[in-house]
Amino acid sequence: MDFFDAQELARKRTRLMVLLFAMAVLSIAIALYAVVVFVMESGLSDSKAQVGTPMIWWQPELFFGTFAAVCALVGTCSLYKIAQLRSGGGYVARSMGGSLIQQSTQDPDERKLMNIVEEMSIASGVPMPEVYLLPEDGINAFAAGFSPADAVVAVTRGCMRSLNRDELQGVVAHEFSHILNGDMRLNIRLMGVLFGILAIAVLGQFFFRSTARASLFSGGGRRRDKDGGGAVVAIMLIGLAVMAIGYIGVFFGRLIQSAISRQREFLADAAAVQFTRNPSGIAGALKKIGGAPLHGSIANAHSQETAHFFFANALKSRSVPLFATHPPLEQRISAIEPNWDGRFAKTVT
Repeated sequence: MDFFDAQELARKRTRLMVLLFAMAVLSIAIALYAVVVFVMESGLSDSKAQVGTPMIWWQPELFFGTFAAVCALVGTCSLYKIAQLRSGGGYVARSMGGSLIQQSTQDPDERKLMNIVEEMSIASGVPMPEVYLLPEDGINAFAAGFSPADAVVAVTRGCMRSLNRDELQGVVAHEFSHILNGDMRLNIRLMGVLFGILAIAVLGQFFFRSTARASLFSGGGRRRDKDGGGAVVAIMLIGLAVMAIGYIGVFFGRLIQSAISRQREFLADAAAVQFTRNPSGIAGALKKIGGAPLHGSIANAHSQETAHFFFANALKSRSVPLFATHPPLEQRISAIEPNWDGRFAKTVT
């Protein structure tokens, strides 16, 4: 495995996905602008509008106003969500039931893990993070935190018991790559933007429902003149369109976010080989996860919301491939060992 080429390829693909994510937000603004222009120019909001008048699609003031409004809404909601998510990695580890391993521990397995973490800290140039042990039998691990200063590494009990030293070192090195490359920060920011896009859909839903409810309670069209009725229809259509555009944006945003996450996993695997200079270590860990009865599954109630942090798929059920946060184990192993025979290692956790 040429780990430098593999890392560069993963970085290029990540940059492409981030660009697509930004283009998705721009596309939402353009789609909303088109809806507003259509409603205004088609006469839906004004019963006195002349029929047959050609639509003027390019209206600079309206376009930039719509674009600014979308950016303001998405930006404000994104910053709010990011502020919620950027709590330190220790908070995430404790919420998963993790217990802090003390530097002075005398437990042989914990001592081995602490030594490995210290070695990878030196190899990667990342400050020594706190280390947590998760009471889980699945073979897995994660790194969490918004920056190297508040990052932690957490390893499951199954990971410590089932992997030999080289394999455990490969897993820890993988997690150090996530810390070094800012993957946790990137993912939190993407989650924030997705929340902002979702806010657009919720806003459209609010306008549609509130207008429909007001129209119903006011007695329908009997108590309104035609102009007022046209305005109500226009607001309802805009609300419905905004809601649809927002949910479509969330759908494609999650597709892109998942694709970015998969590329960062390939990048972290390649970096683990660089840090350890031992491809068989991380490859062996992946093979044991594939052959273990529980694989990498995590039973904690928070596993769904933290699944993207983990070394391997933490969910008991497999995700739809397009929405999977991790590449299939077979692809990851083949990228490290092109001549792999396709067999997993049988493991009892």
